Amino acid sequence: MATRHQARESIITLLYAEDIGNSGIEKFIDELFEEKKIRNQQKEFALGLYRGVKEHVTPIDEAINLHLKEWNLSEIGMLERAILRLGAYEILYSTLDNAVVINEAIELAKKLCNETSPKFINGVLDAICKDVETH
Repeated sequence: MATRHQARESIITLLYAEDIGNSGIEKFIDELFEEKKIRNQQKEFALGLYRGVKEHVTPIDEAINLHLKEWNLSEIGMLERAILRLGAYEILYSTLDNAVVINEAIELAKKLCNETSPKFINGVLDAICKDVETH
């Protein structure tokens, strides 16, 4: 049985695949989940994340762009962008503890990105959390 971390990693894979131009990736979701043994509750969790990011991508991107000091979202790496989108979605639209969301994003960045990405992702998601807390 897959963990929520593994479910999130699969969502990063899907978001990344779409970003590089695989617009029909949705038809392979079931195959990907089966390959990764993401079933039952974890599958529902993962599908909720994926659909949520897709549904709210514009406000998610706006929230991320507010906190990118030297770049805009189109200039950062595609894996970093996918992780930020998922993390921002969970901060803005879920009831999960923000510290858990940020930690998950950092762990994904450590595994999937370069050595500077975890700190970068932490900074952007932490800034989004602070915005949410003050509004």
